[in-house]
Amino acid sequence: MTREDEPFWRRKRLDEMTPEEWESLCDHCGRCCLVKLEDEDTGEIHYTTAICALYDCANGGCVAYAERQRKMPDCVRLTPEAVRTLSWLPSTCAYRLLAEGRDLPPWHPLLSGTPDSVVEAGVSVLGKVVSERDVALDDLPQLIVKWPE
Repeated sequence: MTREDEPFWRRKRLDEMTPEEWESLCDHCGRCCLVKLEDEDTGEIHYTTAICALYDCANGGCVAYAERQRKMPDCVRLTPEAVRTLSWLPSTCAYRLLAEGRDLPPWHPLLSGTPDSVVEAGVSVLGKVVSERDVALDDLPQLIVKWPE
């Protein structure tokens, strides 16, 4: 197989990808949309089962993806620069994996050919979360989970 025959994510750096290639790296697992808590003393990040109010808990995905930063000002826009510095990106995140010089996992839709593979692999948050709209801020510590990592 020649270099040109390799998939784009093996040939290009993150900052060389087209917008379409960049977007296709997202497996839509929803893990980055989980509400996270930071330990004030240690800086450790804890994931919760609460998820962004824009996440469709019944079907998965963001209901306002194109407008997410406007509707949710704390929604972080992933860029090649951001990916290299965000410690809270899940270990399964394609952006993180590629930034660390690793390859996509076999269940990634670009390899499997189906978006269902993310759910089948148990990576998706679908069916495991509750909207942050339905959770009191004081209750978030009780929702900390280990499964995203």
